[in-house]
Amino acid sequence: MLSHMSFVEKQPSLVPSFPLSSKQTSRVITSVFSPEPHLGWYSRGYLPHWDRPGMIQSINFRLADSLPAAVVTKWEAEIKACPEKKGDLELRRRIEEYLDAGHGQCWLKRPRFAELVQHALLHFDGTRYRLLAWCVMPNHVHAFIETRQSFPIGEVMHSWKSFTGHRANRILKREGEFWQREYMDRYVRNAERYEKVIAYIEENPVKAGLAKLKTDWVWSSAEFRTPGSVAVPAAS
Repeated sequence: MLSHMSFVEKQPSLVPSFPLSSKQTSRVITSVFSPEPHLGWYSRGYLPHWDRPGMIQSINFRLADSLPAAVVTKWEAEIKACPEKKGDLELRRRIEEYLDAGHGQCWLKRPRFAELVQHALLHFDGTRYRLLAWCVMPNHVHAFIETRQSFPIGEVMHSWKSFTGHRANRILKREGEFWQREYMDRYVRNAERYEKVIAYIEENPVKAGLAKLKTDWVWSSAEFRTPGSVAVPAAS
């Protein structure tokens, strides 16, 4: 199996800097003030974003051709017509399933581009954010981070996309959008949910039929994670 551990300058963070609360004691804190330059709740499109330092955030961003806007518009109309469905959750589920089906050019299936994106995620780990997990799929990317003061999610996303998009377009000798402008993010409020998110991210290649074992997919945090290192001590 091809391994890329030797190309990483330092061990990724992989764990948050603070213990997470248990499910029984966690509190929703999305009504508290977000210090500048963080934006708190905001929206640039069809999904809301929550931006505050010290949060555990699961982020999904994708290639420009991986999910046509017309498809999302159709889903939104269908979901709106079914009030029994939880809108945001249902839309996220459909988006994730569509992406796993491998639509579009899937540039990230090429090792050169997957390596480029993985390097970008790891580059500012420990300075602009703590990188807790990641997975580079053929047409989308999962990143699980702990946010830090003075580095809003939008700026972190712009840094990743700008660097990798310009570099990839130069290699491909093409112009135009490499990444889709919109992205999905969800904050994680307790230790139990934290473990489930990491499992989902690192098992995504197996679920999509791209690998037999999660550690066979070298463009993720799975091969860097030692057995038993997923669990996070809950706060007392």
